[in-house]
Amino acid sequence: MAVHNYDVVVIGTGPSGESAAINAAKHGKRVAVIEKQQAVGGNCTHWGTIPSKALRHQVKQIMQFNTNRMFRDIGEPRWFSFPKVLERSRVTIDQQVEMRTRFYARNRIDLFFGVARFKDEHTLVIRDDHEGVEEICAQKIVIATGSRPYRPADVNFRHPRIYCSDTVLGLSHTPRTLIIFGAGVIGSEYASIFSGLGVKVDLIDSRDRLLSFLDDEISDALSYHLRQNGVLVRHNEDYERIEGDESGVVVHLKSGKRLRADAFLWANGRTGNTDQLGLENIGLKANGRGQLQVDNHYRTALPHIYAVGDVIGWPSLASAAYDQGRNASDDLLDADFRFVDDVPTGIYTIPEISSVGKNERELTDAKVPYEVAQAFFKDTARAQITGDTVGMLKILFHRDTLEILGIHCFGDQASEIVHIGQAIMQQPGEANTLKYFINTTFNYPTMAEAYRVAAQNGLNRLF
Repeated sequence: MAVHNYDVVVIGTGPSGESAAINAAKHGKRVAVIEKQQAVGGNCTHWGTIPSKALRHQVKQIMQFNTNRMFRDIGEPRWFSFPKVLERSRVTIDQQVEMRTRFYARNRIDLFFGVARFKDEHTLVIRDDHEGVEEICAQKIVIATGSRPYRPADVNFRHPRIYCSDTVLGLSHTPRTLIIFGAGVIGSEYASIFSGLGVKVDLIDSRDRLLSFLDDEISDALSYHLRQNGVLVRHNEDYERIEGDESGVVVHLKSGKRLRADAFLWANGRTGNTDQLGLENIGLKANGRGQLQVDNHYRTALPHIYAVGDVIGWPSLASAAYDQGRNASDDLLDADFRFVDDVPTGIYTIPEISSVGKNERELTDAKVPYEVAQAFFKDTARAQITGDTVGMLKILFHRDTLEILGIHCFGDQASEIVHIGQAIMQQPGEANTLKYFINTTFNYPTMAEAYRVAAQNGLNRLF
């Protein structure tokens, strides 16, 4: 058996693993990365973020073509099958894999493909698909194995019409009707995607409102536009049993309702990928959702073993995972460290949503004297030009100091627009002020101009 020695070994090549490995390599450490799939990128590239967002972009283009009057001169509205749209989306995955493979080569990071399992606290055994076995020893180890869809035992995922958010990417037909169980971020995004392709969607939510962590106004806007696109949202529901047959799936709800559709998508929760790591060999234990507990420096109970990304749970975002990996790497290098807790939310529904900071409910409960500054996209020239007039920018600010407390955006490019406000929020002391948007000249016409419009709106509310 071949045995290799390294300063740092990273398990997983998603955003957190990649950033941890590259950061360590750039600081002169001998680094190896272990990936159980046949290509780098992790679940983010192959099953989660990249495929779903690329798919969403294709669907959004189809929707724009079918609703733009100018294109009627070219032809009638077109219908596109799900497999056809998915095929075009895979181009992005290939580009991502090629690019990220170059990152490892350029930084002289050794790649091992196979399943990693702890032999002891400093040793990992790697078994590949051809029963080849290698052993790696490391001073520091970073667990960045990500997560997978949670699959309850009473749902038959072997049935050809029952999918999870991973297997739905292998859907070989376009259903006319679809039931999605779980109205979190993933469920809401797929509801937007499928309804954009003309599929009738039932979205089952176990709570009383969509994405309750969002600002209430933004959550209400999402509900409205999903319904506008033909999604039937059913709140406060849970399933009793799910039955698949040759022609479809029947969902029996605990409320007594029965729903039938051509296909069923489970999108309710995720599980950390820790079951194959052999944690019992080193005295670590994952929780009921397969997640590892870490301290505020991303260290597990064994201080030389770190865990980052989805495998530690919240916030389970690719953006946060990348920063977690880099900062965990900084900690093991004894470099400057930052615990990642101020993370913007990006939700790629149609239209998309992004926010950072506090929402109105949180500020009201805390009795903070805030005021609202808002701009509607329909009133901005850039949105009128592009036709993406749905949406708004809302800035929450302290009415006495004008400090920006929260930014909430709904509409086209929301996840890009929010970063302008985020940059001002991060400024120390009096530099974080609503006046910045009044005293700064923005390009015209742009979506960023919404900040100036909103700031003026907010200042007009003060007395």
